[in-house]
Amino acid sequence: MAQRNVSELLAGAVVLAVAVGFLGYAVANTGRGSVGGVTLHANFERADGLSPGSDVTIAGVKVGRVVATDIDAKTYQAAITFTVRPDIKVPTDSSAEISSDGLVGGKSLSIVPGGDDKMLAEGGRIQITQSAASLEQMLGKFIFSVSDLSSNVQKSLKENQAAPK
Repeated sequence: MAQRNVSELLAGAVVLAVAVGFLGYAVANTGRGSVGGVTLHANFERADGLSPGSDVTIAGVKVGRVVATDIDAKTYQAAITFTVRPDIKVPTDSSAEISSDGLVGGKSLSIVPGGDDKMLAEGGRIQITQSAASLEQMLGKFIFSVSDLSSNVQKSLKENQAAPK
């Protein structure tokens, strides 16, 4: 009986150690570890789905992550703070857009490098931004345009039927 209790205790300790190891790995690799690189800023009209830990990409390659999201009290725009690897130099005329990682995936911040010779320094701001496209808004516009098209077709058919031959 005592042998069984000791073996159960050891098995439990092993399971607990493995769980702690997985937790440590998850925290280290999900954007909650230390933040390194050049800190930059950008403001957007909408930042739907973008949150701290979201990827920052250039040409589809992860080069950093979003550090903070806030609201600019003066302009009521979403103020995004993000980092870019120190070996990546971002031209001052670059643009930033919030893009979707897929139909049901998360959002990421995509940087489109400009052609300027001057580079953004620590704390720099990307001025040219494009906000996230809202799937709900796009569906609403599509449904409205289809119903508007349907109304126009019905109106044209009625006019053609009423016209003398």
